[in-house]
Amino acid sequence: MLDDTDRRILRHMMAEPDMAGGALADRAGVTASTLARRLERLRSAGILKGVRGVIDWRALGYEVEVSLRVTLDKTQSRAFDEFIAAAREVPEVLEIQTFLGQVDVRLAVIARDMGHYQQLYRERLLTLPHIADIEALMHVARVKEQEALPL
Repeated sequence: MLDDTDRRILRHMMAEPDMAGGALADRAGVTASTLARRLERLRSAGILKGVRGVIDWRALGYEVEVSLRVTLDKTQSRAFDEFIAAAREVPEVLEIQTFLGQVDVRLAVIARDMGHYQQLYRERLLTLPHIADIEALMHVARVKEQEALPL
């Protein structure tokens, strides 16, 4: 389990992921060697998966974001695996989530504009295997976006 020092390290990492190791150690109130040991322990435990760069895809010209709720034809035993494998091959699919319930899969999709989305929808998304039903939800606004955990 995490102790107060681990939580402090993780809070500072979430606040400033690109902070240099020495600065992180100072802010967390530990030595650089203690920080290194604790980070390695957090990685080994699977708590700290890595540090990543977050890119604003809108700044790269992608103006449309859509969530697709997909119900699969589950009469085929490999429907989930085949659908997910095919969806992973579509570069504009940023996220794939699976669910229990009426909806089986949610895809987060981006496109440059509505024309690009319509082409993507017809040529790549509707051709994914085992789709029984699909519902598109156009994103209007992101009201809250937070990856930091309440540690």
